[in-house]
Amino acid sequence: MENGVKTQHLVDLFWKKFLVETGREESTKYIEVFHFELTEKLANELLQLVLIGQKKATASSLLAYEIEGTRVPEVGDLSIVTDWEGNPKCVIQTTAVTIIPFKDITYEICKREGEDDTLESWQKGHERFYKAEGNALGYEFTDDMPVVFEDFEVVYQV
Repeated sequence: MENGVKTQHLVDLFWKKFLVETGREESTKYIEVFHFELTEKLANELLQLVLIGQKKATASSLLAYEIEGTRVPEVGDLSIVTDWEGNPKCVIQTTAVTIIPFKDITYEICKREGEDDTLESWQKGHERFYKAEGNALGYEFTDDMPVVFEDFEVVYQV
């Protein structure tokens, strides 16, 4: 079975199990299936932070949504988070969305991501990520770049 087909099959089975076990309507849809970060090590580390309840938010470039033609998350959205290999591990539900310039993000905001002990380390790591993503997608990171800060809660995990 080709890897993409195998992953989609796993996602479909996972989603059906989620719907049954949480008593949701069969017509309930998820917005996206994704893993965090751009490397296997960080993707799996951040997934673990989500699964233990430490990571409760994520920050994305608004420019990436625009370039990829995808909509910005909305409160109530459901998404499936996978490990690096594409194995579904949990369902998150968006609880709040704030669009704010990178330079205006405070430690009070970014600490909800559960990744960093200081604002400076958050800024350094996210600047690195946005520069790498920007190189791949065709946008340039600036301090004024709008960031989509999405709060979420885990509503299901295996």
